Amino acid sequence: MKQFMSQMPAKLSTLALTALLATTLGLSGCATTQAPVSDSASFKMPAYERYQLDNGLTVYLMPQTEVPLITVNAVVRAGAVNDTTSGVALMTAQSLLLGANGQSKADIEQMVDFLGASIGASAGKEGTYIGADFMAKDSDKMLPLVRDLLVMPDFSAEEFDKLRQREMAALAQAKESPRNVIGRYFDKLIFGQHPYGNPTSGTRTSLEQLTISQLRAFHKSYYQPRNAAITVVGDFSPAVMKAKLASLFSDWQNGEAIQMPVLAQGQPALDQSNVLLVNKGDAIETTFLIGGKGVTRDNPDLVGLQVVNTILGGRFTSWLNDELRVNAGLTYGARSGFTAYSQGGVFKISTFTKSETTKDAIDLALKTYARLWQKGIDQATLDSAKAYVKGQFPPKFETSGQLAALLSDMYLYGFDDSYINEFQAKVDGLTIAESQRLISRYFPQDKLQYVLIGNASKIADVAAQYGEVKQVEIDAVGFAQ
Repeated sequence: MKQFMSQMPAKLSTLALTALLATTLGLSGCATTQAPVSDSASFKMPAYERYQLDNGLTVYLMPQTEVPLITVNAVVRAGAVNDTTSGVALMTAQSLLLGANGQSKADIEQMVDFLGASIGASAGKEGTYIGADFMAKDSDKMLPLVRDLLVMPDFSAEEFDKLRQREMAALAQAKESPRNVIGRYFDKLIFGQHPYGNPTSGTRTSLEQLTISQLRAFHKSYYQPRNAAITVVGDFSPAVMKAKLASLFSDWQNGEAIQMPVLAQGQPALDQSNVLLVNKGDAIETTFLIGGKGVTRDNPDLVGLQVVNTILGGRFTSWLNDELRVNAGLTYGARSGFTAYSQGGVFKISTFTKSETTKDAIDLALKTYARLWQKGIDQATLDSAKAYVKGQFPPKFETSGQLAALLSDMYLYGFDDSYINEFQAKVDGLTIAESQRLISRYFPQDKLQYVLIGNASKIADVAAQYGEVKQVEIDAVGFAQ
């Protein structure tokens, strides 16, 4: 189910930030949910509480007392879609760790290491995240640190210069591995100049031009309590945690009006098949994506789509993997999936193959994909996929880090408990007829979009068979802008 989940960077999805709080001031809009009573075969959302401080900061509390650990996630509604300069959201997030409230980067790292804790910050398409994991007994040290990083970063110029050089080197290194960057090229092909086409990483040129003043301006514009949430999962007393959070965050003030892009508008129409050919002259294989527009994160058919996609390319025994890897030996693996954003998304089939077998692999992927319409899904295959999806679901929400990431997603994308509580019932209720409706409505069937990364001298003629081709060099700045 990972293809439907948060755009939160993976390294933060298991982090935790704790919030032991000291006063019960300024709470408003309090709402508590209880875990529904259910049979043992059904996974339900653990009990949690959601409320707001008077300044608009949203708080989620989920006690989990099995182990003496706490995860705290802070999420801000600002990501690559808000970039004024490409990469500013990510660089602002990473710069939070360079020093805060008079503590240097070295001071922070020394304290966190001494406690055996972890802390990190990053940004995705639509959100910025700070996450920390620590022992419950260290809450009084770690929670104020999270507050300082979120609210009072120093933005050290000296440390920022080092960070920028590291990120530029990492960007160049990433382009050496097509699988690391092909998704950025695909988003740019699908969304063009729309904010969803913005690469989270930025570009070599934009990072060179980025200044500390731009980071400060971005932080001032978006890091506001009414635009953020704190999720706390782990071993704590809710009453104490509420008091601590109020003490630490009630003085955080809102600033200027927040200007958000209108993401539902301006997405380009895909009125023909296009091929983006990214030339990597030393490549001996072709990495490619095929797909089109997807679905939003709050789509009510998301669960059913996961089951259908499991059959197509969501597990090792999927159609795509069976045909391209097991039967034809063209690749080591083939996948498909939906990546869902708040107001849009993409669907893509992904794999790689030798340069010489590029056409064979693409044609077989398309032929296998066409089975969804030409032959459909039989009952035995559907039942197998339903059992697989149900079995994979509960382990996705076992740890404090996983649950904190889920709550952060609920805030960022606006979905509620029903995604969890109704998941297994929706899977069980999926029929052959309903699966065909989902296929017809959501899986792009024509005007497909292609990104191929490989040696253009060997695959350009192949690329031209699938649509209008635009060729770029992989070492060029950006992702086909």
